[in-house]
Parts: sequence; structure tokens; C-alpha cells
Amino acid sequence: MDSEEFRRHGHAFVDWMADYLAGVEDYPVMSQVKPGEISAQLAPSAPEEGEPMERIFADFQAQIMPGITHWQHPSFFAYFPANSSPPSVLAEMLTATVAPQCMLWQTSPAATEMETRVLDWLRQMIGLPEGFDGVIQDSASSACLCALLTARERATEWRGNEDGLSGLAPLCVYVSEQVHSSADKDVMVAGLGREYLRKIPVDDNFAMQPQALEAAITADIAAGRTPCCVIATIGSTGVGAIDPLASIGDICRRHGIYLHVDAAWAGSALVLEEWRWMIDGVAAADSFAFNPHKWLFTNFDCCAHFVRSADDLVRTLDILPAYLKTEEGDKVIDYRNWGVPLGRRFRALKLWFVLRSYGVGEIRRRIADHIEMAGEAAQWVEEEADFEILAPLSLALFNFRYHPVGIDDETELDRLNEELLRRLNASGDLYLTQNVVRGVYAIRFMVGQTYTQPHHVSAAWQAIQDTARSL
Repeated sequence: MDSEEFRRHGHAFVDWMADYLAGVEDYPVMSQVKPGEISAQLAPSAPEEGEPMERIFADFQAQIMPGITHWQHPSFFAYFPANSSPPSVLAEMLTATVAPQCMLWQTSPAATEMETRVLDWLRQMIGLPEGFDGVIQDSASSACLCALLTARERATEWRGNEDGLSGLAPLCVYVSEQVHSSADKDVMVAGLGREYLRKIPVDDNFAMQPQALEAAITADIAAGRTPCCVIATIGSTGVGAIDPLASIGDICRRHGIYLHVDAAWAGSALVLEEWRWMIDGVAAADSFAFNPHKWLFTNFDCCAHFVRSADDLVRTLDILPAYLKTEEGDKVIDYRNWGVPLGRRFRALKLWFVLRSYGVGEIRRRIADHIEMAGEAAQWVEEEADFEILAPLSLALFNFRYHPVGIDDETELDRLNEELLRRLNASGDLYLTQNVVRGVYAIRFMVGQTYTQPHHVSAAWQAIQDTARSL
């Protein structure tokens, strides 16, 4: 493909992209295909001869698009969002075109220096105190893994990487019962063992109980085990639980335990000063992570990972073969040492585009609007006699279920709500996901998609009521 043909197809693709974003509401939110339906349309092997781009793009529209769940649909109320926005998309186009591999300062100085500066913009925007240095990871799961590895090395006096863990006392990690499932996986990957992952009980607001945390740490010490890391959650995936950072931080300081804060979703709301109470006590944290790709209108993947001691992170992950040595040495940051992968994408560019295009003020307004819309929806649920809130509103997330008058058998209610969710998602008009709250089946309702407006939320609530009462 020569440059003129590239230009022609590029213009056609941009036209399609603009039309897609303008008309995304015309698609069913959740893909309606059955398992195997897409693969049945794909050739079993690659073509021997190249095919014209017109044919490839036509197949993309005919074969691939039906199998896409539209995360940018304004009636996407499932999971947490993976938000995009026009300035972020434009930046991704530029990144894909220039295609730098940003492992070292030398391999693209602008990528490194922009990442440093933009992460400090974010630190200021969310109210993190000075003393935290930032890096972009692919996800909060990776940031958590980096935290666990650093905590492991600190707890073993930097012997884990060199000698392994077999001759050492077991290392224990402490999390809330509401913690994201990635903590389980990260404990496995870090070689700590799920047997030593302590899931601490929560209170009536689903927040970690500091007294129970203290008791678990004390018991492990008495048994000859080594407390290694506490992961506090700000805005858990299931119910949006917010752990008490100040109390947890005090415990970690007394026992010399690494504290990581996972604010993957809720961290974006810290741009609103009225929500900064969620991180009271964050000065005691060793690391903090949140995902601009969730609620800050920046294409996946982009996780902002802040660390109190960059030296400890680098000491944990640094490998320096001859072919990676550069003449700049310690005069510059080489972010290859700040995460697990060597290769790094130029993720900072899309974040820079978003923050400059919207401005902090507009970002605040949009997130505040999402919180207000969710609050109104939760109030509608509470006002109906045959619906009930199972986990209260947290920022822009709540859990509810349909509970018709006269039906009190929990098995039947679970079945009824499972069928309600199935029918709602099968309609293509909206997309919700399930949860289990205190042992009962719940439906999560989360507002946060870039293009969601009040009429999308009210239409979703009407569809929920109509579908439930037709069961």
C-alpha cells in the first residue's frame, strides 16, 4: 500500500469512525451473536495473496461488527466503563502512525518526558500530595502486581529476587472481602501463594474493618509468618466500597507493612474536591493506582500508577543487559524499569490530548453529571415497592433487584432477577451486569459512559420496570 492509497483509505476510515460515534446508539449494546458464529465466518488460514482493502473493510463491517459489544454506547451500564473520546481516538491514530517503542528515554525522549509531566498533572488533579512519582501501566492489575513485587522485596530485605522464597517465612497479603479478583491472580504471579492471601471482613458499608485487619496481622506474626502488603480498595468493583485509608495506614505504619491503594474506578472522581475524603490518610500509602481508561475519557489501556519510592520500584524490577545501556544513564528516567514489560506504548499522548482538549473543569462537570444521574436512578428504585436497593449508591454505582410483593423465596428471587438481566441484555437496548450481595443475586447499575445523558438513564429504568413486570 503506497502513501496515496493509505491516504484514501485513511479518509474513508475516519469518515466511518465519525459516523460510528454519531450513530453508536443504533447498535445493540451487547453483541447478540452466539458462540462460534464469528469464527465460522473467518477463513481457516491466512490468504496466500494480498486482498484489496475494500474487501477487508467490507468484511470488517459484515463479519466483525456484529460480534462487538459497544462499550461506547450511551446505554452501557455494565462493569465499569472503558471510556473513549474523540480527542483520545485522534491521539491513538497518531500513536499508531508514529509507532514508537518507548522503553527508554533514548528510544523516544518526548514519550518519557511527557509521561512524567502528564502524570504530575494527574497527581495534582486528584489531590495526591507531593512526593508521589507517576508511571503509566496497562491496568490496575499490573500496578498491583508491581506493588506486591516491591512489597515482597522490602519484606525479604531484597532477597526474594536473588534467592527465591523457599527458605523464607511465608509472606502474607491483606485485602478486603470486596477486593478485585486481580489481587488473587497477582498474589499467584508474585509467588506468594493464595494460602497467604487474607480476606478481611467488611462492615455494613462493605469497607474493610481495621480491627479485623489488626487481628489478622497479629495472628500471622505470632505464627511466624511475615506481613508483606495491605491492598486498600477505593471503589470496589462489586459495590463501590471505600476502605478507611487513615486507619489502615496507621496499622501499616506501626507494623512496617507496604500499603497499596487500588482506586481503579473511583480515583477519577477525586477530581471533585467533595470526594477527596475517600483518600484521607493517603500520605501513608506506598503506592496508588487508578485508571483514566475507566472514567477519564481516555482509551484503554491507561493506568496511572503513583509510587512513594521510585527507587524501590526500580530496584525490584531493574535488569540491565548491555544492549539496553545508554549514554544518558542516571540523567534520565527509563520507564522500562517501572513495570514488568520491557516494551512500552506511547500511552501518555492520548491522556495529554484528553486533558488539554476537555480541560479539568469540563472533566469535573462530566463526572459530577454521571454521579447525579446515578443518584437519581437509585432514588427511582427506592421509590418502587417491588424493587429494592441491595448495595447503596457509591459515586455512580448501586446494586438492586426486582422483588415482587408476595415472593420472598430467595431461590425464586435469584432466578427471577437472573431472567430479568438476561432479557434486558438480549434486548440490545441496554447492558447491565450481575453481582452477589450478601449471598443474593443482584443487578449492578453503573453510570459513567462518555456519551450517557439523563434520557438514556430514564429509558433504561423504564425498560427495567417494563421487563420485570412482564415476567
